[in-house]
Amino acid sequence: MADTPLVSTKKCPFCQQWSEWQLQPTDRCTHCGQLLDPQAHHRAQQATDATHKKGQFAVRLIQINPEDGAVLRFLKWIVRGGQLLFMALLGLFVWIATAVAA
Repeated sequence: MADTPLVSTKKCPFCQQWSEWQLQPTDRCTHCGQLLDPQAHHRAQQATDATHKKGQFAVRLIQINPEDGAVLRFLKWIVRGGQLLFMALLGLFVWIATAVAA
């Protein structure tokens, strides 16, 4: 047997017309062009986003906006410095722990 995709029909949640559905989250209605299964598409997007972010470590520093006042920008710079100091100390402790363990 050849690799023929499974084809079914599904009622579009937007226009209520029946369309061919190949059981893929990206399948679209042949009448209105909307996704036939928006929830499955959303779950698939979340799964791919999670796999892309899995090995990455992201640090979120406080954001300093140009429209902030001078006092607020100064306070945010101090908070950002504290964040960076905390991460540096944490990195140092992790380095010491791994150096002692080896």
